[in-house]
Amino acid sequence: MNLLAHTYLSGRSEEIKIGNFIGDFIKGNDYNKYPVQIKKGIIYHREIDDFTDRHEIVKQSKQRLKSEYHKYSGIIVDIFYDHFLAKNWDYYSATPLNEFSSQFYSLLTKNYSILPLKAKQILPSLIENNWFVLYSSIEGIERALNGMERRTSLPQKKQFAIKILDNNYNLFEKEFIDFFKQTITHFENKLKINIKNL
Repeated sequence: MNLLAHTYLSGRSEEIKIGNFIGDFIKGNDYNKYPVQIKKGIIYHREIDDFTDRHEIVKQSKQRLKSEYHKYSGIIVDIFYDHFLAKNWDYYSATPLNEFSSQFYSLLTKNYSILPLKAKQILPSLIENNWFVLYSSIEGIERALNGMERRTSLPQKKQFAIKILDNNYNLFEKEFIDFFKQTITHFENKLKINIKNL
């Protein structure tokens, strides 16, 4: 799952949200240096990633991208799924996406000092470009891919990704909806997620 989905699945706890957000930037047992609740958020991030990577629906989505993205296919699917979460946000949350995003950005800014370096490096762009809302449009997905191609070793195959998304849009959306329903059910006992009352 990508940033928006991880944040959504964190429920109401600010510490869990922070830990879940920084999860990709914390390696090995480095999470032990963080406060208990943030540590729980980092571990929770890993549990979500493990559940996602093993899921048959996600594997189906990734297969359409394998020819060009190979091992990076999962990253693209994560971004696609964040697009469908943002697009259908009103179904999942009573809090408007703009408001949810602003509250989360403020939380990160308030806790800037405890963020790892790589999280600090992306934070200005996250806020300035309003990534969570950006994900709701195809143009926003293109911009997100542009940024990832610049910052990471992700193959520069943006046009291929957008073409695959466009040609299989309804199928990707159905896969996301089915997968995310199962994800919420799987994790709801952990954080008591109420999909209508975040």
